[in-house]
Amino acid sequence: MAIEKQRKAGAGGNPLARRLAGKRLAAQTVLYLEALAPRLLPILLLVAGFLALTWFGFFRYVPAWLHITTLVAFTLGLIALLLRLRGLAWPSTDNAYRMLETRNALVHQAIRVQDDRPAGGDAFAEALWREHQARMARLVGSLHIGAPEPDIARHDRHALRAIPILLVVIAFAFSYSNRGGLLTDVVSFRAPAESAPDVRIDAWVTPPAHTSRAPVFLTGKGQGGEADPVKGEIRIPQFSELTVRVTGSGDEAISYQVTGEKDATAILPDEDKPKGEKVGDTKDASKAQVAAVAGAKTMHYKILKDGTLKVGDRTWTFGVIPDRVPEIAFDGIPKKTVAAALEISFIAKDDYGLQEARAEIVPVEEAKDARPLYPLPEYRLDLPRRSAREAKGTTSRNLSEHPLSGKRVEITLVAKDAAGQEGRSQPVEMILPAKTFFEPLAAAVAEQRQVFALDANLLPFAIALNEALTIRPEETIPNLTHYLLLQSANARMKLSRTDDQMRETADYLWEIALGIEDGNLSLADRRLREAQKALSEALERNASDEEIAGLMKELREAMQAYMQELAKQAAKNGQMRENAQQQGQVLRQQDLQRMMDQIENLARSGAKDQAQQMLSELQRMMNNLQAGRPQQGQQGQQNDAMRQQMDKLGQLMQQQQKLMEETFKLDQALRDRQQRGDPQPGEEGEQQPGDNGAGQPSTDQMTAEQLQQALKNLKAQQDGLGKQLGEVQKGLKDMGLDPGEGFGKAGREMKGASEALGDGQGEPAVGSQGRALEALRQGAQSMMSQMQAMGEGQGPGEGMPQAGRNGRDPLGRERNVNGQGPDFGGPTKIPEEIDIQRAREILDEIRRRLGTGTSPGFERDYLERLLGIR
Repeated sequence: MAIEKQRKAGAGGNPLARRLAGKRLAAQTVLYLEALAPRLLPILLLVAGFLALTWFGFFRYVPAWLHITTLVAFTLGLIALLLRLRGLAWPSTDNAYRMLETRNALVHQAIRVQDDRPAGGDAFAEALWREHQARMARLVGSLHIGAPEPDIARHDRHALRAIPILLVVIAFAFSYSNRGGLLTDVVSFRAPAESAPDVRIDAWVTPPAHTSRAPVFLTGKGQGGEADPVKGEIRIPQFSELTVRVTGSGDEAISYQVTGEKDATAILPDEDKPKGEKVGDTKDASKAQVAAVAGAKTMHYKILKDGTLKVGDRTWTFGVIPDRVPEIAFDGIPKKTVAAALEISFIAKDDYGLQEARAEIVPVEEAKDARPLYPLPEYRLDLPRRSAREAKGTTSRNLSEHPLSGKRVEITLVAKDAAGQEGRSQPVEMILPAKTFFEPLAAAVAEQRQVFALDANLLPFAIALNEALTIRPEETIPNLTHYLLLQSANARMKLSRTDDQMRETADYLWEIALGIEDGNLSLADRRLREAQKALSEALERNASDEEIAGLMKELREAMQAYMQELAKQAAKNGQMRENAQQQGQVLRQQDLQRMMDQIENLARSGAKDQAQQMLSELQRMMNNLQAGRPQQGQQGQQNDAMRQQMDKLGQLMQQQQKLMEETFKLDQALRDRQQRGDPQPGEEGEQQPGDNGAGQPSTDQMTAEQLQQALKNLKAQQDGLGKQLGEVQKGLKDMGLDPGEGFGKAGREMKGASEALGDGQGEPAVGSQGRALEALRQGAQSMMSQMQAMGEGQGPGEGMPQAGRNGRDPLGRERNVNGQGPDFGGPTKIPEEIDIQRAREILDEIRRRLGTGTSPGFERDYLERLLGIR
């Protein structure tokens, strides 16, 4: 049957025809792109070559004639390639359908047959043709067009197209270097530089380490810092170090202009000239230029004031954040302790943290030509923790061995920060505490030593004093050993020629005086103080655990020897024979041993600051240690009354602590019941896991209603404690003491806790009880201070409650119920055993993670800083 091909004019009404029309357009586009790609590729490669040439810096360094010639050549090449695009024609419909049939593997011209018509025929032929179209339509189904397949390889058999692409990628990376080119170089016609310098400048500011601030980068992408939006300057801490590093060859003038100053400071390389050279004009500023030599040169400058940094034609303005000088002051008048130690209380602060603090002690009056044998006494103040911004503490040190003891001195406190700045307090004059000698012969020997120790020119006078003592030795020196020692000291003084020999003689005389006065007790006391000093210095420098263990062993042995000698001396002098039981309390070593154990545990667990603070507390305790004397008359009765009130206060604090713990326990149990829906308790009389075994149900067996009622029942106990506090306040007022704000606040908090318990609210009650307990501790400290002030000016053993009396520790503080230390104390917080154990576990875990070697770099640095390795 002859078939005549006819195109439908109104195919829009057929859905299959509409779908084929869309596919046909897409196929024509693909065919056009396939024909365009081989002709467009040379154009793209030409453009890539042009970009590569530009980014490599070709147009920056070539002369103008070559610049123009290259541009003309590329332009002509581009025009020639664009003319090749004129021969492109839009693909025909038959080509589009043929591509669709080929890519979709359709037979019998399944797509083109839809637009054909038979040339002629009857109805049977028409029906047969429509059936054929229907079958072909089912074959068409969903047509797949696919992406263009230009077959570039057929036109570029050797893959030379990769060369321009590779060059343009390399050139793009090279364009960021010093010699790289820019696209603007294409239209910039300039004479090429004969020897263009290849210079890289890096500049940054490093804040001082104690500020804990990150470096500020001035060049590169990482530049930043704390900028002032108003002034447009970079804010940096004072004493920050500016670093400028110049790599390569070139002449770059580097200077720093301080705001308000006429001249600029030239910053020179470290190896060339000293820093700080002043330059006033451009000619002098050229002295600061970096020599054009290979390699890198580094310049440093410490920024102290606001100013502007100029590096070549670039500038940065800095605003300096001042590092303030530390402040320190006396917190009360320096005092003399029972053991003739100097006790100083102080307060200090610094904006970035205190590094160290000390007391400078200088004599008020000194002979014009005096030649002292010993340097001025050293008195280091114990800071609560390293790099503390605010510090308040008390330090006690025994300086009675120094020749200045007993003389009028001027004491000035000095605080130092990490930048080396020192702040000073107002000076205070006092007589430096000196050891009291009850033996006249010992006092005379100590006087001889002091005479020539303060002025070596007075050695002949000290010899004369020594000889005067031995004029009638049978009357003044009954002990033959003492006489022989004095004769030996006299010979040493006569033979001393140098300062070292005279110092040895002075030390020898001091040992003789201590031996005459106290026998072995003074030697044991010196050994103890030396052991304490050695341990304190080891903690300060973060000594190893082995060294600290050895020093702790020495401290324990020295403490044991001192306590034994103290007991022997007390028995020898007949002191406290009527109170032997109390004497045993004073000299027993349980509390001291416990403190030394905690010092060692804290040091081993890495808490060096807490160990140092506890060691300072131990030194204060030993400096205040005395073997108490019997009190007499009305003063003794008043002290007994004070002691009774303090005992009542200690018991009140213990009861408040227990009540707070019981309230907390009931409140927690009540919360658990409410969360679980109040389960029923176990059977009566049956021993449950939570049963206390005494017939009373534990919190695990009580319902929510029972727990609520138990909280309300505690109200009566809280009211009773409030009443006891009122009685203590009344008793203190009767003795002339001011209870102060601490007890008043404690009373108000107790009342609040009572009201909360009455409403069955445990959480607010616990909070009020805790604040009441803290207020009681503050009030107790205030009472101790007032009692100590009342005791000043009285003889030893009078005034403050003494050690060994009514269960008090060597500092006169109330012991707790177990007799293991005070119930309330100073600012020193002694960690509990569970805190120390937890610290050990954390330290072991840090060491384990460091030992595995699998931690990331930043985590490893952090762990090393925790251990103090870095």
